[in-house]
Amino acid sequence: MARTVRDARLDTRAARARLPVGNKPYWRGIDPGTHLGYRKGKRGGKWLLRWYAGRERYREELIGTADDGTDADGVTLFSYAQAQALARTRAASFAHAAAGLSPDRETYTVGEAIQTYLTWMEHNRKSAPDARNRAEAFILPALGSIPIRRLTTARIREWLNALANAPPRVRTRAGKPQQYRDTARDPDAARKRKSTSNRVLTTLKAALNQAWRDGLVADDSPWRKVKPFAQADSARARWLTVEESQRLMNASPPRFRSLVQAALATGCRHGELARLAVADFNPITGTAHVRESKSGRGRHVILTEEGTELFKELAAGKPSNALLLSPKNGKPWTHNLNQRPLREACEHARIDPPISFHILRHTYASLSVMAGMPLLVLAHNLGHRDTRMVERHYGHLAPSYVTETVRSTAPRFGLGAASKVASLPVHPSR
Repeated sequence: MARTVRDARLDTRAARARLPVGNKPYWRGIDPGTHLGYRKGKRGGKWLLRWYAGRERYREELIGTADDGTDADGVTLFSYAQAQALARTRAASFAHAAAGLSPDRETYTVGEAIQTYLTWMEHNRKSAPDARNRAEAFILPALGSIPIRRLTTARIREWLNALANAPPRVRTRAGKPQQYRDTARDPDAARKRKSTSNRVLTTLKAALNQAWRDGLVADDSPWRKVKPFAQADSARARWLTVEESQRLMNASPPRFRSLVQAALATGCRHGELARLAVADFNPITGTAHVRESKSGRGRHVILTEEGTELFKELAAGKPSNALLLSPKNGKPWTHNLNQRPLREACEHARIDPPISFHILRHTYASLSVMAGMPLLVLAHNLGHRDTRMVERHYGHLAPSYVTETVRSTAPRFGLGAASKVASLPVHPSR
């Protein structure tokens, strides 16, 4: 028999303010077997869903932050009513899955499709956390409760345009007024917002397309007609020169310098480098085995001679299961740990504005292309499935390579002069 959950008053800020702080959530029943929870923390509260899964088992899931100190925006802060709507949407999705039933096509919502898609992502793609963050911040609050059969092209376009016009948010502590980034001096701000909106639209379309392929939706035209913003993804032109890269390495402390050197030698992402173990390096073939990548597929990164020597030094004297790169005590590098040394190294190396760690990947790719590396080879070493990404971001850096390839491979037809009349020399006007 399912346990009885005592209801608590959660529907107003004043009622929640009277609740003591604690790790144990307060619950309120909203539907049979479904409860909305509130966990009171020192800096504000969180909404939770509690759903009866049968056999005296409950399932719990975090919904979002409560609007205890700031008005709800439906994106990062949720009112009691908004939290209820999200809880009901997710509980319905869980109930269908637990019963092994196909959802009702008449009532199947965007939120249910999103949850099904995110579950698939978590088992198949490394980018699942990013997709979940986008969905929970931008899709579910605005579209989650809408049955897909009632979703129109006009409604999706309205949502997409509003998303592109909204100011970019910065991370804000729970209970504090939402902060926004000042874009007055950023001429590229509008393009960046459109680019972000396009990525969110991609997540929405992927979830809806999965529902359509599963036969849960009869027509895919409402979202198929919605096109992403054009020219929102500009080429990533920022990279370091060889001289700037050397200054950055020289300005970095020893352990962080090794991380920077490995990034420049491989073009690997930060997370890929942080997970490399000694056993992943093959000194005979001069390769590093990236077992987990953003695409979900592993790859063998080919190293140059100096890259191979660097990895030999990093692996020397370490057991095979030890990390190749570590800030201290064998622990892995994290983004939080590298931000300060990178910022200070940029300052000492006179690199202004300071770069993010990902620019080292762009540096490897950009300098490789300018040196004549074929785009297909670069795509393989970077872990891309094809050359589309490298063509978009780095293809413009190889005009001489493209020119030489065209002139050496284009067909010859023995074309002669169109006329036997000789051209007169051109003299500059006086």
